[in-house]
Amino acid sequence: MAPGVPYDLARVEALLAARPGTVRPDGVHEWNLVRGDVEVVPLRDKGRVVATELRVPLSDQPAFIREVLVEAATLAREANARLFDPQLGQVLGPADTDRVVEQYARTEQYSRTATPMEITPGLAEAMDAAARYTPRGPGMPLTTRLVLFAVGGFALLYFVMKFLTAKLNGE
Repeated sequence: MAPGVPYDLARVEALLAARPGTVRPDGVHEWNLVRGDVEVVPLRDKGRVVATELRVPLSDQPAFIREVLVEAATLAREANARLFDPQLGQVLGPADTDRVVEQYARTEQYSRTATPMEITPGLAEAMDAAARYTPRGPGMPLTTRLVLFAVGGFALLYFVMKFLTAKLNGE
């Protein structure tokens, strides 16, 4: 697929329908592979479908990610699309399998060893309060804000100049 060519989601979905898997009620296609399942969802940018995203669950089996890469490359070739890895920031080819597996293994290892972050005390309550907040009225018009800002700026400038002149006069 050449850059700038519209993405053909219907072709990809037709190819996925021919493969083992199910479509959940939320529209996510679960692609059943031999070593595990992969979630397949349309990737949208500004409301337009630009790609298909493969969500691979973390697993300590490198054979799983290798299988995903082989199957995804086959699907991309049949759909006349490109297989892109956002972590590496490049279009993948057959020679990139080991790099992807290595990156995947590092991510999986980090997820096992990193200490989970706990929510900051009070954050949940603050987020709930923010979700319930409804503004009262349209607020202050822009022209009023600009006038008040200008008046405040001139008042500040007046007091600074008065202070500096007093210092220069020795007061």
